Amino acid sequence: MQASVSEDDRIWMRQALALAEQAEAAGEVPVGAVVVRDGVCIGRGHNQPIAAGDATAHAEIVAIRDACRYADNYRLPGATLYCTLEPCAMCAGAIGHARIARVVYGADDFRAGAVHSIFAVLDEARLNHRVAHVGGVLGEQSASLLRRFFRARRAGAC
Repeated sequence: MQASVSEDDRIWMRQALALAEQAEAAGEVPVGAVVVRDGVCIGRGHNQPIAAGDATAHAEIVAIRDACRYADNYRLPGATLYCTLEPCAMCAGAIGHARIARVVYGADDFRAGAVHSIFAVLDEARLNHRVAHVGGVLGEQSASLLRRFFRARRAGAC
């Protein structure tokens, strides 16, 4: 289910991009995420599977965990998750389980995207929770950050 885009969406996405830059500085794939409810950021995260030694430490999962601690609840109704890259199947599943209302993301992920690129998990009629979503918000900035990161990694991998 496609959602509309507001100027607030772009503002929050810029915060997610700043977190993606932190991931890049730490040598992680540059993906950032924030969870917002009622105009307040309640969760933040960036990719950190290498640093955490945890394959599940994607930006979205880290931000959802942070938001759940803040809310003292494993469910986040009314929340919007902003992420710089289209969520994968694992993250899309966590988004649904957390009952997040809306997802706004930047770049499409044609290798693992589970919102629309490869799968459409958030639109799956057999699941009991629907999540509104919109992609491409500051998508070129998000994609550019990823391209730069992987270009540099390939250049140094001789």
